[in-house]
Amino acid sequence: MSASPTNSPALTPRTLPVNRNIKRARPNVSGRPLALPRLLETLDTDALRGILRTVCERHPGLVDEVVHTAPRPSVASALQVLRHYESALQSSFPLGGNSESDYAYNRVRQPLGNLLDALSDFTPHFLPPHETQSSVSLSYLDGATDIIHALPRWSTPQNNLERDSAYDEICKAWILVIREAAKRGGGIQLQYGGWDQKLAKHNHNSGGKLQAAVNELGSSLGWMHRPDAQGYGSPGGNDLGSIREQLLSGTYGLGTPVKVGPW
Repeated sequence: MSASPTNSPALTPRTLPVNRNIKRARPNVSGRPLALPRLLETLDTDALRGILRTVCERHPGLVDEVVHTAPRPSVASALQVLRHYESALQSSFPLGGNSESDYAYNRVRQPLGNLLDALSDFTPHFLPPHETQSSVSLSYLDGATDIIHALPRWSTPQNNLERDSAYDEICKAWILVIREAAKRGGGIQLQYGGWDQKLAKHNHNSGGKLQAAVNELGSSLGWMHRPDAQGYGSPGGNDLGSIREQLLSGTYGLGTPVKVGPW
């Protein structure tokens, strides 16, 4: 016996799922240049310098802004640049043969000129009145003079004129800084730090080419550095110098027993 259609359960029509777009929206893919911050991240120091130099050459009005925006060069950074030129000079020497010959001089003439030009450019930056701290000026001159000591000597006297000129310029710089330092704090910067000994050593290494600077320092320091002064180079003078150093460093009297009771 078949069931009556009227007694059959009603069929609930199923709703078909709506076809949804499940794909994520994507921007159009196309090539584009890097933004400036990302581009700068990919450049090394030499490339950045080249770009900045080119921009300043094309737009001279930016030079002052770059100069005032850039951090002030330190003694360490300046000497690092000079040593880079010094290394380039040393690596330019021909292998074998006489390193003092005219042939060697002609081979290294360009890197030698680059080093001397850099010295001429950096030195005024660390001199008064542009540099107001005598300690900074003295520190730079100490390192720059060492670089001049390392300049090659040539068998032909005429080829040594550039080296002699470098000594002459650095000697004038020493004199200028010594005079300025002597005006401040009674020349305490010159007295404390052993600059008399350092300059005397530089003068010895230069073959006496810094004697004028040594004389200026002796005049600034007064009787303690005059050859005819009492105790110069004598045990008594050393004792006075030792006391002076202790006074300046704040250690005078340390370790000395203190008397207790009646005098």
